[in-house]
Amino acid sequence: MPFQKLLVVRVLRPDRIPSAIDNFVRKTLPRGDDFVDCDSTSSFQQVLLSSYMDSTTTTPIYFILSPGANPVREVEILARKQGNDPSKMMHSVALGQGQDVVAMNKLDIGHKEGHWVMLQNVHLMPKFLTDLEKKLDAFAIEGSNPAFRLFMSSDPATSIPIGLLEKSIKLTNEPPQGVKLNIKKAFTFFSKEDIEDKDPKVKTILFALCFFHTVMLERRKFGPKGWNMKYPFNMGDLRDSAVVLNNYMENNASSGKIPWDDLKYLFGEIMYGGHIVDNWDRILCAAYLDSIMNDQLLDEAELFPFIEGKPISFKCPTAMPYEKYIEYIETECPAETPLAFGMHPNAEIDFRTMQCIELFSTLQ
Repeated sequence: MPFQKLLVVRVLRPDRIPSAIDNFVRKTLPRGDDFVDCDSTSSFQQVLLSSYMDSTTTTPIYFILSPGANPVREVEILARKQGNDPSKMMHSVALGQGQDVVAMNKLDIGHKEGHWVMLQNVHLMPKFLTDLEKKLDAFAIEGSNPAFRLFMSSDPATSIPIGLLEKSIKLTNEPPQGVKLNIKKAFTFFSKEDIEDKDPKVKTILFALCFFHTVMLERRKFGPKGWNMKYPFNMGDLRDSAVVLNNYMENNASSGKIPWDDLKYLFGEIMYGGHIVDNWDRILCAAYLDSIMNDQLLDEAELFPFIEGKPISFKCPTAMPYEKYIEYIETECPAETPLAFGMHPNAEIDFRTMQCIELFSTLQ
């Protein structure tokens, strides 16, 4: 019966197929929610640590790169947490012409001495990857120092040997779909230690910044209705904006005033605005910041624009413990709707229909 409903929806309302399939998976599979909702409560460091615990000397960790990702930095942080000095115990090689010899040499050293080896942009040398696969097979037969670990990174590519992919633990850092999951992902990008001891004003502004980040990302799915051009907004913009926020708030702590104009300029013209090249898109970005970043924010301001008189709301919470923020997002963020962006409900028909067409094209 549930599958027959899917068939009817596919014929009559193809734009609703993505949502219908979500519901189908949730209801028909055991623990179906786990297949639909990504684990947006874990930071990338927590996911990387978990993957490291599962890795072995012959099971590398493979990073599939997304805009703004910096796996080298993340691996260095992990190394320090494991008590390793990256300058002595970690070898990083950016692959390119002539670097295959260097990479093999570093692998031999790491294999014998128990060091970590990071091979970047391996998709640039597909022939080398065949030799690398054989090298790992040889290491498996010989036996390696138990501390040895191999990390690799590449753009998505069809030239990666399937055997190497099957050996590896694969990680990527793509933003999830939907306002709720994106806000949760943005907020949990910061660890509990990053947020817990902050001034209540900083906590509130940081939550609003996570919502702004979500808006910037999610509007892209509407095509030209969202942005006139497709901009590569990423977690690096959010991270740098949070650093700027902390610095400015510390410098202005004595005055007690929040430098809203400075913050809006830095967020909207430099951090996120640095990607924007269309003037109308810049005006839209500034309008969002004007709506969010003001004194009303500290008094549970409404974050969704233009929803007066409509049965939907999402307010910025007052300062609370880290776990309570995550719980608030989970329980209070409304179901997915274009109203969250100040758009008409029909704005999503086009992109939902395209999602359906792409999905069935892939299936076929």
